[in-house]
Amino acid sequence: MDLLNTLVEKGLRRELPSREEALAVLTTSDDDLLEVVAAAGKVRRQWFGRRVKLNYLVNLKSGLCPEDCSYCSQRLGSEAGILKYTWLKPDEASKAAAAGVAGGAKRVCLVASGRGPTDRDVDRVSKTIGAIKEQNADVEVCACLGLLSDGQAERLKAAGADAYNHNLNTSESTYGDITTTHTYADRVETVRHAQGAGLSACSGLIAGMGESDADLVDVVFALRALDPDSVPVNFLIPVEGTPLAGEWNLTPQRALRILAMVRFVCPDVEVRLAGGREVHLRTMQPLALHLVNSIFLGDYLTTEGQEGKADLDMIADAGFEVEGAGTTTLPEHRGGGGCASACAPSDSAASDSASPAGAGAASARTDLVTVRRRGAGTDLAPNA
Repeated sequence: MDLLNTLVEKGLRRELPSREEALAVLTTSDDDLLEVVAAAGKVRRQWFGRRVKLNYLVNLKSGLCPEDCSYCSQRLGSEAGILKYTWLKPDEASKAAAAGVAGGAKRVCLVASGRGPTDRDVDRVSKTIGAIKEQNADVEVCACLGLLSDGQAERLKAAGADAYNHNLNTSESTYGDITTTHTYADRVETVRHAQGAGLSACSGLIAGMGESDADLVDVVFALRALDPDSVPVNFLIPVEGTPLAGEWNLTPQRALRILAMVRFVCPDVEVRLAGGREVHLRTMQPLALHLVNSIFLGDYLTTEGQEGKADLDMIADAGFEVEGAGTTTLPEHRGGGGCASACAPSDSAASDSASPAGAGAASARTDLVTVRRRGAGTDLAPNA
């Protein structure tokens, strides 16, 4: 297929595909799926070999968020029966993080619900980072605390944080349909705050919220322009009690096409398979490892993932290997920072018109959505 040959060549050169080419990946047929995966896999292996980076989430504060993000079970007005608790103490968070590190995680992601941290919250998280680093000096720590104010990213960096996550989630044109209590521009500004402070920026998207193909391409191109080091790809987990509980738009095949498109547009960044993989990819998760070079181990913020041992078995059985703590994730030319000039966007002006969101409606697999009842905020052992 000429399209795939072109995309592989561009990916190996770190050249941005056109919007038309990215859209075409999303509209390929299921009959061509393995060819699409194989092509994107060549780009993935060029920059990351067969390494898979493991990341582990610790939910520092769960529920009672004042924001109205429609996809989130912690949102204002959520009726989801999730765990709700205030800030974990530093030693509690460190203990939770240690479980993930023992399971093979190279990065621990510290997440807290809310619009953004107060200065007191930054102090609290700084102490938590110190406790984690004291116990596991080599582990990477990524903070995800919402919108940052001036100087907060610098304080987190000084406390030992390595990265900051703040996702764009969806296209700028449809952002107001998902969230009304803050703006797309607010999210972009926070990612830039993190980059300006010398933190490794992590920013991605959520697929499956009813968006069009053009929306998906728009947000991935926006991410490429923003140039984060890590791009987590989440697939909506339709949790009962949230406005998007009825959105079951993804098939395993479509999820793989989305991941392939992200890899072609962002060839040399850490593409992370994040929330919802078990729900939407199901038995096809191993194929996704040919597209991504990073996954979350164990559970998510408010829902459960598959067992940590099953993740490790999947990686080994698919012929991949867990990335060690002593290995640098990003290719040498990125240097842990931004793209070289070879990554500059092309001048191609292709159509931005909306495309159908995918092939047919997917069946609702509510049996695969389980609210988290273990780990942080409970007396039960975590899944790692």
